[in-house]
Amino acid sequence: MDLVQTLCPGCYAINRLPQDRLQDKPQCGKCKAPLFQGKSLALDDAGFDRFLQHEQVPLVVDFWAQWCGPCRSFAPVFEAEAARTEPLARFIKLDTEQAVATAQRFGIRSIPTLMVFRGGEILGQQAGALSATAFAQWLAKQGIRPS
Repeated sequence: MDLVQTLCPGCYAINRLPQDRLQDKPQCGKCKAPLFQGKSLALDDAGFDRFLQHEQVPLVVDFWAQWCGPCRSFAPVFEAEAARTEPLARFIKLDTEQAVATAQRFGIRSIPTLMVFRGGEILGQQAGALSATAFAQWLAKQGIRPS
């Protein structure tokens, strides 16, 4: 039985559960909140670092800013994909105005920028807003969705 380590989006506690039980609406062992909520998580620098270090489910990260028109137009696409794809991946929103250290660390120069991480390593990166179809195709290339 393969165990997967995943963090609670509410209390950030580490939870371990069988890979084949991810889709069974698991709850946090500490706070009893749902581990997967079918929506993106807005994180700050510290929260993102915790997920990057401990999450074994792939992270799909949207680096964005409130003032960015393309970021705002892409947001519903990102949310819809999070609802469709979780728990195969965690969808994270990082506001580059708030998570400045993380944006600098990953050299974010244009927004929106999408990145996929697995085990703390970057699997893929894409600058610019995507259509729903293009986003799904890009995720499939990263091994997140079936093609």
